[in-house]
Amino acid sequence: MTTRVAPLLALLWIGPAAAAPRTFAIDGHASKASARVGKTGVGSFAGHEHEIVAPAIRGEIVADLEDLPRSTVNISIGARALKVSEQGEPHGDAPKVEQAMRGPKVLDVGRFAVIHFVSREVQGKLTAPGSYDLLVAGDLSLHGVVKPFKVPVHLEVRGDSLTASGKMVVKQTDFGIEPTSAAGGMVRVEDEVALQFEIAARASKP
Repeated sequence: MTTRVAPLLALLWIGPAAAAPRTFAIDGHASKASARVGKTGVGSFAGHEHEIVAPAIRGEIVADLEDLPRSTVNISIGARALKVSEQGEPHGDAPKVEQAMRGPKVLDVGRFAVIHFVSREVQGKLTAPGSYDLLVAGDLSLHGVVKPFKVPVHLEVRGDSLTASGKMVVKQTDFGIEPTSAAGGMVRVEDEVALQFEIAARASKP
């Protein structure tokens, strides 16, 4: 009896430790990311905020739910595809703002077509069945400059579906971008840009 039970106990002990990480491919159609650009300056009352929407999100998340630090994140956003929401914009202004945003004085998408984030370290804890609070440390590549970032992320895993949501703040000047201005400098966009995202992904088939 002992000789039969021992191998079974060994398998039960090895099983969870050897559980393979799962790879989730990002669904660009179901994922959302946006940036809100505020205004400042003595004439800021005459300006307005801009909402930038990112429709071209791709990449993958490797989730090891038994050992979270083994997880990885790799996300890319097409800078050329960024859109200015028409909501809150004066009629006909959105295309003009988009042109300026993509131009050489801001994102310069002709030279830097991709915004990229790749993780270096993942820490976190289980908060409820299938729910995790994470702190993802990694490198953000924007406008040809790479900077370290730590991003708080709430993760939900339900079967083959994964969602990751969070917020972060990026300073344009950290990436060599000078905030644009108008009215002789009396109105200018804020240096800090608030980003928020909700990434949807599905487990890749073996």
